Amino acid sequence: FILVIGGLGYIGSHTSLELLKAGHNVIIVDDLSNSFYSVFTRIRKLAEIHCGETDSFMPMLHFHKVDYRSKSMRFLLESYSDFVATTPSSPRSSPGLKRQVRIAGVIHFAAYKSVSDSIAKPIQYYRNNVCGLVELVELLGKHNIRNFVFSSSATVYGTKADEGRPLKEEDLVHHPESYIDDNGQEQVRMPIVTGLLSPYARTKYFCEAILADIALSDPAWRIVALRYFNPIGCDPSGVLGEDPKGVPTNLFPVLTQVLTGQRKELDILGTDWDTRDGTAIRDFIHVSDLARGHIAALNTNITEPFRAFNLGTGNGTTVQEAVDSLQEASGQTIPVNMAPRRAGDVGMCVAANQRAVKELGWTATESMKQCARDLWNFVS
Repeated sequence: FILVIGGLGYIGSHTSLELLKAGHNVIIVDDLSNSFYSVFTRIRKLAEIHCGETDSFMPMLHFHKVDYRSKSMRFLLESYSDFVATTPSSPRSSPGLKRQVRIAGVIHFAAYKSVSDSIAKPIQYYRNNVCGLVELVELLGKHNIRNFVFSSSATVYGTKADEGRPLKEEDLVHHPESYIDDNGQEQVRMPIVTGLLSPYARTKYFCEAILADIALSDPAWRIVALRYFNPIGCDPSGVLGEDPKGVPTNLFPVLTQVLTGQRKELDILGTDWDTRDGTAIRDFIHVSDLARGHIAALNTNITEPFRAFNLGTGNGTTVQEAVDSLQEASGQTIPVNMAPRRAGDVGMCVAANQRAVKELGWTATESMKQCARDLWNFVS
């Protein structure tokens, strides 16, 4: 099994689906505080359709409504420590074979993620994102589950993002790290953090640092931190997308509300950045590409107990260009309001993704136009 914590959220749901498509048995844990149970039924339906089209058996898919910080999490892990499943071992084997299965890896998505909300409610963010992670990792270690993929963020680079170049993983390390520079020379990067702009960014930085320290202390751990850039889009089916319970703050969920009449207009936050049209530049990545990056992270043989990877396209798109793409896909005009910059934002944030391409064998394949088409397919 792969345990997906926060598996009914936007990125978690798409990752759960891609795991099932790849043949992994999946356990989803979600407390439904910002998601809906109907997402689980959609994941299962899409996976069943895929298995029917590919003539393959449907992997096991379990759901548990659990707060991962609660005592129930310990009982859940114990229940899977000696879990025996009746399942075919391959598409051509006879059904009814019994075998013991275990949790082979964990992907941790469950975290609060709003920059503006974190500025207003920092204690909640530190309690949930940081304290919750410490308790979770301690519990996993007690159950000998040490293959861990962490949902991190490009916000850990802080004001490094404003240097006008793609961000490399060695721009933020937690212990001295050797790397090859642009001239082919070996260099050693020392730990340093620059200009973290929000409590949310600091929680992600602290979590990475904690995980790096744990991995250094015990090499039995295998920990990958995936630094997301800006996930957008939806599964091409139009069945699965971003559907939070709370008030969205990210660009594309807000755009969705404008298109569906739930909002009057889109606030473009900052039009005086030093960019080609004055709006901020972001590295928008299709959520299905991002989801497949998690599978690559689970499957890779990293040489260090802790390794960080950027998940981005390596291409920058302005916010205005993103709006234009969705207008083209939908055939609708999106009313906008040119608003001041938001606290905690940077003008440019683009990934250097060579490490993920080389070490994970992963690359983003979907274009900005495809992201917009898939989002409109979900909305309409």
